[in-house]
Formats: sequence, C-alpha cells, structure tokens
Amino acid sequence: MADEIRKAQAARPGGDTIFGKIIRKEIPAKIIFEDEQCLAFHDISPQAPTHFLVVPKKPIAQLSEAEDSDESLLGHLVIVGKKCAADLGLTKGFRMVLNEGPDGGQSVYHVHLHVLGGRQLGWPPG
Repeated sequence: MADEIRKAQAARPGGDTIFGKIIRKEIPAKIIFEDEQCLAFHDISPQAPTHFLVVPKKPIAQLSEAEDSDESLLGHLVIVGKKCAADLGLTKGFRMVLNEGPDGGQSVYHVHLHVLGGRQLGWPPG
C-alpha cells in the first residue's frame, strides 16, 4: 500500500491539523498567496513539478461537512487556485483535486484543494 494511502486510511477527523498551524504561522510554508479567506502554499511532498495547496482559513474538516453558507468560500478556493496556477506559469493546463475521506485519499482533515501541473497528468488519476 502506498504511503499516502496508508496515511489516509489511518487519519481521523478532529483536533488541530498541520494546516491550522501553517495558517497561524506556527509552521513555515512557502506561501504563494494569502487573503482573509485562504492561504495557498507549495506542497511539501509534491506529486508534480508544480504542486500547491489552497486551504480555507475556516476549519472545515471534510467537504461532506461543508455548509451551504460555505459555497462562496469553496468557490473562492477554486478561483485562487486558478490565479496562482497562472502566476506559476501553468499555461498548458493543471489539475485540481479535493480529497474526501479515507477512500478518497484524505490524510489531513482540513479541506484543502490540490493544484498540480507542469507535466502531462494521467487519466484516470487513481
């Protein structure tokens, strides 16, 4: 079993996360973008030449737990991801991924959007 799959199967919701610590600047990160709603930063274990995360500052553990009132925030994550991808030169395309639960590969229980690019990405992804 791949390391990320093992992490996702072992992860559980609840408590503080590494993303909360990054948002509070308790852990350093290579930040690409920040506003009052979210933070974008490079992934510490990139799966493509360009791989960054867009994380809401509001702690939402899983997409399945998002409220209707989070609609604007979740859309904002996608728009920020698109803008950061352009700023980083991903002109030939990119992929956005949001993992949900153990079988979806979620290893950190704080919603986060992966943006990957810089090479041809295969399909299907899993």
